[in-house]
Amino acid sequence: MGDENQTTDIQFHFHPFSPILEIQILIFVAFLLMYIGSLLGNATIFLTVWAERSLHTPMYFFLANLAVLEIFYSSTVAPLALVNLLTMGRIPISFTGCGTQMFFFVFLGSADCVLLGIMAYDRFVAIRDPLRYTLIMRWQLCAQLAVGALVLGFILALQLTALIFHLPFCGHNRITHFYCDVLPILRLACGDTRMQEAMIFIVSVIILTIPFSLISISYIFIVAAILKIRSAEGRHKAFSTCSSHLTVVLLQYGCCSLIYLRPSSSYNPEMGRVVSVVYTFVTPVLNPLIYSMRNKELKDALNKKEKYLPCKI
Repeated sequence: MGDENQTTDIQFHFHPFSPILEIQILIFVAFLLMYIGSLLGNATIFLTVWAERSLHTPMYFFLANLAVLEIFYSSTVAPLALVNLLTMGRIPISFTGCGTQMFFFVFLGSADCVLLGIMAYDRFVAIRDPLRYTLIMRWQLCAQLAVGALVLGFILALQLTALIFHLPFCGHNRITHFYCDVLPILRLACGDTRMQEAMIFIVSVIILTIPFSLISISYIFIVAAILKIRSAEGRHKAFSTCSSHLTVVLLQYGCCSLIYLRPSSSYNPEMGRVVSVVYTFVTPVLNPLIYSMRNKELKDALNKKEKYLPCKI
């Protein structure tokens, strides 16, 4: 009981990117601009899909869900990271607060990755069987898939967070990161972490390897179907629609795989922190830019509704 009370009294401190305040401020400004861009861009995507009836299709339903997920996902990490950048890591986070942040990070990040896989399936059905697309991708099925992504992310996040924060923590409590990520926290534990490492691997396979494999298989069939389209305009439209999704997928899965699909013993804290910037700050702000620039229907809707939106992408 005494060890448990000692553990729950722990406060974690985040190691600054640089000991030089001026560099910290530059990073703060860059992170703040990306965070604001992410909020405005994803809110614009969601509001555009909600307001424009022509975008009330399964593809844009999933895109709107992705935009909302990105808003909450980046908001899980950004505020505390920004505060610690300005204070040189002097603002601690409690044991409970760190566990809460990790839970929501894993929950929303997992749902995000699963949703990208669902979006690939949607594009696969639309291109392979366009005549039966509306029959297959019924609104009931779309809602069930979106909720399923959230439920799966919730279950995996709850199990993983509970396992990691059940460990005893002792010694130093300084995290070489800017948020409570799984591997940096695991390195601070002073107990046997083999079960937790196995769970991290299982979650990574479920969230990264399986969806990415399904996405890759889908795109093999998608490309084959596109090449059979006779009109150049039809091929261009199909490639344009899929290329935006594929760009987001490669960014998200590529960076996450570099961190979570490697043995825990080979984890490099400095490299992990830098790569994490991509999928916590860069990807959320790039998603709305990529989709709006590469998708003609969404671009037209943005231009049509710009006077009702908080920003123009």
